[in-house]
Amino acid sequence: MLLQRCITILTRKKKVDNSDQTKLARVLSLFDLTALGVGSTLGLGVYILAGSVAKNHSGPAACLSFFIAAVASAVAGLCYAEFASRVPRAGSAYVYSYVTVGEFAAFIIGWNLILEYVIGTASLARGLSDYIDALANNTMSHALQGAMPINANFLSSYPDFLSLLFIALLTGMYDIQNIIKLSIIILPDPANWKIAQEDIPPQFNETAGDGGFMPFGVAGVIGGAAKCFYAFVGFDTVATTADEAKNPRRNIPLAIIMALFISFLVYFGISTVLTMAWPYYDQDTKAPFPYLFEQVGYIAVKWIVTIGAIFALSTSLIGAMFPLPRVVYAMASDGLIFRRFSNVNSRTKTPMFATIISGILAGIMAVLFDVDQLVEMMSIGTLLAYTIVAVCVLILR
Repeated sequence: MLLQRCITILTRKKKVDNSDQTKLARVLSLFDLTALGVGSTLGLGVYILAGSVAKNHSGPAACLSFFIAAVASAVAGLCYAEFASRVPRAGSAYVYSYVTVGEFAAFIIGWNLILEYVIGTASLARGLSDYIDALANNTMSHALQGAMPINANFLSSYPDFLSLLFIALLTGMYDIQNIIKLSIIILPDPANWKIAQEDIPPQFNETAGDGGFMPFGVAGVIGGAAKCFYAFVGFDTVATTADEAKNPRRNIPLAIIMALFISFLVYFGISTVLTMAWPYYDQDTKAPFPYLFEQVGYIAVKWIVTIGAIFALSTSLIGAMFPLPRVVYAMASDGLIFRRFSNVNSRTKTPMFATIISGILAGIMAVLFDVDQLVEMMSIGTLLAYTIVAVCVLILR
């Protein structure tokens, strides 16, 4: 009897309310949702990951790695789009698993999403801090590493308080910053896609592979695609806004697909131009754009583009922060965590308490971990969330 009761509780499913009633304000149009999706998706992939993948994994074939990752993300995006049209409620994968599988699975996925969004916010804040530090010739990192070193392999080498400041202060400027973000493109030279192995400088021989378009072979392209998959994380942010969207059944699926398509075009173009403009083996893995313009002698352009990149990364930072309190709000509304987190501010019509606590958690992560560690942690949680949503689509059908 007790076992039967436990099974009933664990598999209890959420009753779907398809009405338009919500405590949050329905103010987001299709354009707003698409801009949110693009702002959440474009970030480290453009300004940091493209250089890292080109240098360490794919070479000039980084554009193919982004293409493969885009195809995989599109399949996941279609699953989210189908659920968004069937279950237009805030909570993303948490709500979808609650409706389809039951309360226990939803509880696990909900906490997984919270961790994913906390880590995603922290990684973007850390990347933004690295970009600003690069403009100052790494003065901040050297000073903090000397004054407050952290001697632990699983943590950053120094506490990054600037990233904490960004999380605390930034506010949403999606539309303006996305326009700046999409305008940053450079000087191509196709010869850099055909560099022969004998033309590679001796100091890069051990790390540059065999030269040419695919210096690390097909395995390098696939390995790069696995890392590029992180670049498309963020489109599911749109699904968390169902309680704030106008006509969510129509606009959320369209916004997810449009955001993924726009993001792919930008990633493909950026990785193509970056590897054409400068040899893949000499890319900077932390701030490739400032390094690129410094090498070609365009110092003024370096500052213009890097400032644009800072605005763009701040957009992605806000996009990463945006869904986190919504997932917390959805879980609290269902009673799976403290009800206090479901309180909606009467003036702003947003879950204020959940937002503040979420920002504190993300700030702590940004201070203590560096970008590579955060990216690796986030990829596991993202893969689990996408897998659960795909399985739930099969169950639903």
